[in-house]
Amino acid sequence: MKYRKMGLLGWDVSALGFGAMRLPVDKVKDEKTGEMKVNIKEDEAIQMIRYAIDNGVNYIDTAYPYHDGESEVLVGKALQDGYREKVHLTTKLPIWLVKKTEDFDAFLNQQIQRLQTNPDIYLFHGLNKGRIEKIKNLNLFEKMEQAKAKGLFKYIGFSFHDSFKLFKEIIDIYNWDCCQIQYNYLDIEFQAGTAGLKYAGSKNIAIIIMEPIRGGKLAVPEQKLNFYPEIKKVLELSKVKRTTPDWALQFIWNHPEVSVVLSGMSTIQQVVENINSANNSGVNILTKDELVTISELRDAYGNYTLAPCTSCGYCVPCPNGVSIPFVLRLLNDLAYWGKVGKERISFFYNHLAKTQEEIEKKKSEGEELDGAAMLCIQCGECLEKCPQQIEIPDFMEKANEIFENGKSISEILS
Repeated sequence: MKYRKMGLLGWDVSALGFGAMRLPVDKVKDEKTGEMKVNIKEDEAIQMIRYAIDNGVNYIDTAYPYHDGESEVLVGKALQDGYREKVHLTTKLPIWLVKKTEDFDAFLNQQIQRLQTNPDIYLFHGLNKGRIEKIKNLNLFEKMEQAKAKGLFKYIGFSFHDSFKLFKEIIDIYNWDCCQIQYNYLDIEFQAGTAGLKYAGSKNIAIIIMEPIRGGKLAVPEQKLNFYPEIKKVLELSKVKRTTPDWALQFIWNHPEVSVVLSGMSTIQQVVENINSANNSGVNILTKDELVTISELRDAYGNYTLAPCTSCGYCVPCPNGVSIPFVLRLLNDLAYWGKVGKERISFFYNHLAKTQEEIEKKKSEGEELDGAAMLCIQCGECLEKCPQQIEIPDFMEKANEIFENGKSISEILS
């Protein structure tokens, strides 16, 4: 295993970290309700985590909501039998669930019980504009520092989902130990992006990368490449031969600012392949030809994009609370994955607010106004703001037909 500096924290971290958000699962029927539910395959998941640790992975990442709260429990079990001492463990405060200052202690104590141990790193989960204001208003920086002083964890950080401008502001308001950002070769200008990576790196903050393979989008199995001819052509013309996930991972490891790259692995084969990729990683080792291949892959993926949205955020806030960039992103994901991804993508869509009552409730609680496409009233205010000149109201109507009325992408586009 290759190791890298964890910012200024004084220890070396494995290039690959184990993200416990996509553990192997089974669908089973609930005996009481008769409904289908998803359970972690416990033995298989523990085997995967321990195999990774046995092969040099020393960073494990989980969070309060992963697998409906069962991820922390599973990780706690996997780290028994001497494995806890071999890793640095991270979990996250579900800031959107925190309503009052005292909730901080309740969540942290519950997470420690689930994990059967104290985490090494505790992150504010998924910071954006509304959540950083909540942290200030509820004095949660002070709560973090108090808990750290009590020895409940060692390091303080945050994960992030918003604009580069806000990312820079958050980096500058506190002396962070680490930060976690979404980054891959498709997202170089999305959220924190390359600019955020460079800025946090200039402060010597340990940088943890999530979504390196874009939720699996950048991992096209060889047997499915015929469905993506533009991507297949780039790979065939490249002088260097790699799998699609290896191209994605090597792109990130090439950056000197990166400390550890998280991968949410669902099979033991993925663990083995990612460990092999990590063993071949390095800083600034990609050649000019390899960087050209990655650039061409980025362009090739553009052929499978429905709406040319860059998530710049100029279209929000929507007067009716529609989370326009997020809805467009889900539409693009569905256009790429098709029927195979609809259940997973719909899961995220269905967490959006669908009534003005829900929007008002979020507003009163200081939460972001993340509304579904059905709240769009076709006012057209967003059209004047979009630098990509996307027909946003039309796309919101399409999204509503797909996610609310069960239409398929092909039906909508025909």
